[in-house]
Amino acid sequence: MTEQEIRSALAQAAGDVREKNPQAPSVTNTVTQDFVANAQLAVGGSATMIYLPDECEQIAATAPAFYINTGTMLPVLAETLPRTAKTLHDNRTPWVLDPVGIGMNGLRTKILSGFKDCKPSIVRGNASEIIALAKLWQLVDDDYAGTIRGVDSTEKVSAAKTAAIALAKFTGGAVAVSGEEDLITDGEQTIICAGGSAMLTKVTGSGCALGGVMAVYAAVANPFTAALTATTAFNLAGMQAAAKSDGPASFKIKFLDALYKLTAQEIADSFRAVGVLDSMLTYTFGMERVKE
Repeated sequence: MTEQEIRSALAQAAGDVREKNPQAPSVTNTVTQDFVANAQLAVGGSATMIYLPDECEQIAATAPAFYINTGTMLPVLAETLPRTAKTLHDNRTPWVLDPVGIGMNGLRTKILSGFKDCKPSIVRGNASEIIALAKLWQLVDDDYAGTIRGVDSTEKVSAAKTAAIALAKFTGGAVAVSGEEDLITDGEQTIICAGGSAMLTKVTGSGCALGGVMAVYAAVANPFTAALTATTAFNLAGMQAAAKSDGPASFKIKFLDALYKLTAQEIADSFRAVGVLDSMLTYTFGMERVKE
């Protein structure tokens, strides 16, 4: 895709969500449900938070997109998540996987291992999570760098590039690696996004909310465009909110306000290609990150 084609795709995705109000149900971290739902609503989507097996399976069969986050691992999810993922796969429904806490316990590892057969449309995570998932699915060597510290990353985004590309090629979808910079790839084209705000790391659930918003955009756009549109919107809103807030609490409110006010054209206009890296189609999103 050329720079102009990317801009057009971003504008189309953002505009379609505002117009169509697509639902992207979520099985997500109990700590972050409120933030995820409000972020989905802010960009123009519709939110549903569910966790019971029958309910999830039924809704997954008709929803235009879905978001699964493994941040909270409850016994009931041992049945819910595999059934939901299979339903999504069987119905060819786009879905986003956020492998939060991968490697922290046996149940989470078992469930995430099983997701390999259901091929999520988008995988979103920090660098360590993306590396760990690629290892779990045996897409990279076991000696590939990357460790988990709770739900936090111990690796820079650039360290996960090979793992992200391997995952994207395997799933046929997109992978988004979140961090100080963000990397989005479909296995063929890779974009590095700067911008955003360090304050996002001071508000729990920012990554979860990003995954939920990616699912909203996945209801109207291909995985690569959906991941890039959500990331671009978050970076813009983060920069705007940081300029007006006094700390994490006010930032969260200002962030949701900014996300709500963004227009499709503003999202598209903020994308600017500034270089090619490693002989690949690699763009850098042209804004400087706000550091508090």
